[in-house]
Amino acid sequence: MGSDMTGPTTGAGTGAPAVAPTPAGKAKLRFAVLPRSLDQPSSRLAKVGADRAAAALGNVEVLWRGPDSADAARQKEMLEAFITQKVDGVAISCTNGDLLTESINKAVDAGIPVVTWGSDAPKSKRLAYYGIDDRASGKALGEEAAKLLGEKGTVVVLTSLGADNLHHRLEGVEEALKGHPGLKVLEVLDVKDEPAKSVEVIAAAAKKYPDLGAFVSIAGPVVFAPGALEPVDPARTRFVGFDTLAPALELMKAGKVQALVGQKYFGWGSESVKILADIKAGKPPAQPFVDSGVDIVTPASLAQYQEAWAKLEKP
Repeated sequence: MGSDMTGPTTGAGTGAPAVAPTPAGKAKLRFAVLPRSLDQPSSRLAKVGADRAAAALGNVEVLWRGPDSADAARQKEMLEAFITQKVDGVAISCTNGDLLTESINKAVDAGIPVVTWGSDAPKSKRLAYYGIDDRASGKALGEEAAKLLGEKGTVVVLTSLGADNLHHRLEGVEEALKGHPGLKVLEVLDVKDEPAKSVEVIAAAAKKYPDLGAFVSIAGPVVFAPGALEPVDPARTRFVGFDTLAPALELMKAGKVQALVGQKYFGWGSESVKILADIKAGKPPAQPFVDSGVDIVTPASLAQYQEAWAKLEKP
């Protein structure tokens, strides 16, 4: 883990649609920041980051809105409302990028810059996407498993089928493990993005493969549901997971998880607001994809990571 858990800042560049710079002396810029849902723990962290960036910039007001739970149609309605209000910019984590593409294009055509974070709408006219390279994050998971297994052993991969980002992470895991001939993937199992399904699938796999070397999960927080890892004996089977939110960190502290790869949750908000501010100042990012990088946490770095996290959570 680097010293900055929010990821890199963006630089000036060209190639994005033209947006009129903000005139000197204008009132505070109003940036609408929309998470996929308000009930996701990571959304609260993104809001902390957005509010902190706005306070540091001094001339930005964050308008934080989102559905109570994931609802693509409701999120689209909220985006349309902000377009009508003629906000100065939009930063959105897309529940359904294809559904939002028309509205994003409408905003940009109206002179409202849009950036996406965490979950993209790549077919749209959005000016930038801030987030991870999913294939690279998958490779990181695979390499952590290889280290833990000493280049030899069996692996079961946990995913949620149907999501493009998880498909790319799976490709990354498979690419990494191919570089270690002593490792064998026994199965790729679908937890369907449901905590209860994760409990069921992990228990069945642990029983089916009592000598399993490692679980590698690209499925995110659902695999860290209460009780999900109880059937996994850490003395025999390692667990490598994608997510560094509090439940995953506590499971690592308890010895149930040996490596975690996480996203820049605070940076989703802070860096998106900074990107919008730069765009309004006539300095769009050099490339539309702004790679946040990932955090890799092991038991050796856990205390340092939690200390840095606590500092970022403070107002």
